[in-house]
Amino acid sequence: MDYDLIVIGAGGAGLAAAVTAAQAGLSVIVFESETEIGGSTQLSAGMLTAAGTSVQRELGVEDTAERFYQHYMDLNQWRVLPGPTMAYCEEAAAVVEWLKELGLELPAQESSSAHEPGLTRAGVEDVWRGHVPKDQGYGLVQVLDRARRSLDAELVLNTRVSELLIVDGEVRGVIADGVEVTAPNVLVASGGFGQNPDLVAELYPEALGAGTYGFSVAAPGSRGDHIEFARQHGLSLFGHGWGLLLVTASFQRYHHWQSGFPPASRMYVNAEGRRFMDEDAPYAISPGILKDNDGFAWAIFDEEARLRLPSGYADWNSENILDQVALGLVHRDDSLPGLAVQIGVNARSLETSTARFNQLMTEGVDSDFLRHQTLQAKGTDPRLAPIENGPFYAVKMVPGELVCTHTGLQIDANARVQNQFGEPVIGLYAAGEAAGGVLGERYVGGGNSVAHALTFGRLAGLHAAARVAAS
Repeated sequence: MDYDLIVIGAGGAGLAAAVTAAQAGLSVIVFESETEIGGSTQLSAGMLTAAGTSVQRELGVEDTAERFYQHYMDLNQWRVLPGPTMAYCEEAAAVVEWLKELGLELPAQESSSAHEPGLTRAGVEDVWRGHVPKDQGYGLVQVLDRARRSLDAELVLNTRVSELLIVDGEVRGVIADGVEVTAPNVLVASGGFGQNPDLVAELYPEALGAGTYGFSVAAPGSRGDHIEFARQHGLSLFGHGWGLLLVTASFQRYHHWQSGFPPASRMYVNAEGRRFMDEDAPYAISPGILKDNDGFAWAIFDEEARLRLPSGYADWNSENILDQVALGLVHRDDSLPGLAVQIGVNARSLETSTARFNQLMTEGVDSDFLRHQTLQAKGTDPRLAPIENGPFYAVKMVPGELVCTHTGLQIDANARVQNQFGEPVIGLYAAGEAAGGVLGERYVGGGNSVAHALTFGRLAGLHAAARVAAS
């Protein structure tokens, strides 16, 4: 064999496996199809969802893996795989501590968002579990890659693995750009398929519901190579129809880091003109709420809210709103009844909803949808300015931003890939979006996919090391 472990993909999952295996003394090579490392992890906030960490303890947050597991399973209606999910919930905290040992800066302080280092509320959580590192996903990838280099794990960029070598139920290596490279252990960590429209249409058609308003922020290498591996070798797939969509404006084309955020003083109404949700509901659940309301919402705000939008963002800035009015993607009228006519909703419902919104939000207690709690968790004043000074604006909001896909190679609690008969393929592992079984229909919270990727990457590295030691 040329190596002890071959890793396909140099994102968070692949680098975690490479470092883990190299620390155990294995010879490792990482193949990355793109010209730089990082994948979707590098594009993320780098946040890690974990339970029972030293960061939580220092801040007085009591949490356990068992509590995390119960919450995770309940939110996903127990449709994910219990064994791998428990392994994730149990091991994620150890991964956080391991990363800190490698040099990741993750301070024990409260954070109000995914962009400030510390512990934050990361979506739908019973306790705070979002661990935000310094320098976000980029910093996380750099810490892992420094460790990889120090351990002499090889990295080959701009090289795509086209085939797995599997003989009699055991992996034997890969074909990389036409060259055969052998190893008794192979990790598939090639990412999802968010940049492959055909696979999105086949395996996650819900992502096409936004039509021309939809876009993908997945890394360029997210072509779904793991799906082809499954078809070549009869490997089991899990998670059909699942993924993560974010609710975005019809005119938006970038992730919110570049696009910016809609005004805080905004109200979401349905096709009837009635308010129907917490406008800051976590993205784990907001697409599902829209799904039950014709698949969209109208965001209503006034002139003062438009003028308060900060400059410097690509989409959500005061000038661009006027540009979008001219293009017809934002509606504007001097009165609420006139705006209702433009967007085809009931004027009485819109006026009633606006009056109720103004009453609740100016007092700072949203007894209808509890938005004040969501705002407080973000460190934001729950008392919002009323929507009362025209002209008034309406923007269609849709689940348009495709972040990640969840159909992957079915794994067990050790990240081992299963074939279509439910048998593990000896020496073959999967992690990140290429792994199926844990990332479900409901995205538990910010940091879920990153922690999931690194946890199963590390578990794969540990299991591969144990196999080599036993051989």
